[in-house]
Amino acid sequence: MIDLRSDTVTRPSQPMLAAMTRAETGDDVWGDDPTVLSLQARVAEEAGKEAGLFFPSGTQSNLAALMAHCGRGDEYIVGQLAHTYKYEGGGAAVLGSIQPQPLDNAADGSIPLERVAAAIKPIDDHFARTRLFALENTIGGKVLPAAYVAEATQFAHGKGLATHLDGARVFNAVVASSQSLGALAEGFDSVSICFSKGLGAPVGSVLVGSRALIDVAHRWRKVLGGGMRQAGVLAAACLYALDHNVARLADDHANAARLAAGLAQIDEVKVTSHATNMVFAQFPQADCVPLEAWLKERGILTQMLYASRFVTHLDVSAADIDTFVAAVKAYFNR
Repeated sequence: MIDLRSDTVTRPSQPMLAAMTRAETGDDVWGDDPTVLSLQARVAEEAGKEAGLFFPSGTQSNLAALMAHCGRGDEYIVGQLAHTYKYEGGGAAVLGSIQPQPLDNAADGSIPLERVAAAIKPIDDHFARTRLFALENTIGGKVLPAAYVAEATQFAHGKGLATHLDGARVFNAVVASSQSLGALAEGFDSVSICFSKGLGAPVGSVLVGSRALIDVAHRWRKVLGGGMRQAGVLAAACLYALDHNVARLADDHANAARLAAGLAQIDEVKVTSHATNMVFAQFPQADCVPLEAWLKERGILTQMLYASRFVTHLDVSAADIDTFVAAVKAYFNR
């Protein structure tokens, strides 16, 4: 199957599986799994932070970060389109007793700082205490402008707020911008980095930050059920991904551009944006369900909506993109 639903659908390659079987393991709850320790230290160093903590998912990593920064009744400012607000089950409010203050994202994924300034609550018993400003990079496939990130993190710190980056696809931003992970993480007090998307690992995210923050997040990881035992078999996949799957993200970006160009040639389809490994397009509403079925019959998995998202990844080739575009053309020409 050609699967364009998300970059989370990737399967570990045979070399990655071999690395997992060779992993040296211990008990990570006790802190003595050498492969996990190696991954945490390496990611923290590359991100320019003091410490790292391995999590089973990006959702849990983000949530533990929010809970480490904010107490019960505190508030974080976040984009309407951000995963930490919109797509992670309301965990901050449900499990952390943290109030989100969502603000509209601009077209480039940023949150205008004048809106952030207006949303910060005064010190008053009537209000939740604004503690944290959270951003996402990439967001909707778009790389946040570097100048904006520098200004935004400096602004937040000047207002007494901590900063968190959901960097689920930050390595896509690294490749697209030719900046280092450390440069993209600069200014953030914590960064969550996912390995189970474009990097192709089956499981895993690493939260990085100061040693004090990671110590707090370590407790919350246990409370949230994220304490794993012989997790080195999973960390080994992430280490393999760091060694072998970062630079090749450029192929995914090229394939997304190829996909956008192909869909743009179809009169019934309107490509609304494409960046890094994501393409967004609009289809006639009446055709969405039958087109999704048509594609599935031809070995192509999508989630067809009026505003559809297609995501390229290491299991999708340029030839697969051409097959998909040809199938869409055939549907509308039938």
